Amino acid sequence: MPNPALLLFDEPNAGLDLGGREDLIDSLVDLTRGHPELATVLVTHHVEEIPPTATHLLALGAGRVVAQGPIGPTLTADLLGEVFGRPVALHHHHGRWSATAVRRP
Repeated sequence: MPNPALLLFDEPNAGLDLGGREDLIDSLVDLTRGHPELATVLVTHHVEEIPPTATHLLALGAGRVVAQGPIGPTLTADLLGEVFGRPVALHHHHGRWSATAVRRP
């Protein structure tokens, strides 16, 4: 399809190993930088899969919108805790996110 206005990715990293995941994320970054006018939607349950070029977030929990907005101020540990129903530690390093569950005593 030449010149699409929108690309939708529904969990494109499912089943990929670490190398495959990073290759796909690199490709998404290249795509975004090469075609900044192209809207891209990425669905994922894993913050580690969010490319550093992502600008906005829409978080769903229990079938409803929990939060939406620019990714930096919107993606928080409290938000993830609400979405996943357990305490979460969230980290942002070199443009990439990571999250781990906080174990309850």
